[in-house]
Amino acid sequence: MPRKPNYDFEKRQKEQARQAKKDAKRADRQQRRDERRNSPDTPDDAPPADATPAE
Repeated sequence: MPRKPNYDFEKRQKEQARQAKKDAKRADRQQRRDERRNSPDTPDDAPPADATPAE
């Protein structure tokens, strides 16, 4: 008699892969935010790029 497939194991593996992907994405976004925040190139009080200068 063939063994019964273990669907719970497959489901758990799929969920773990999905969670790992989400965590990696979250960490990447956080790293980019931190780099942008700590970047000396852009001062915090700089106007947005699309703002027109007042004359």
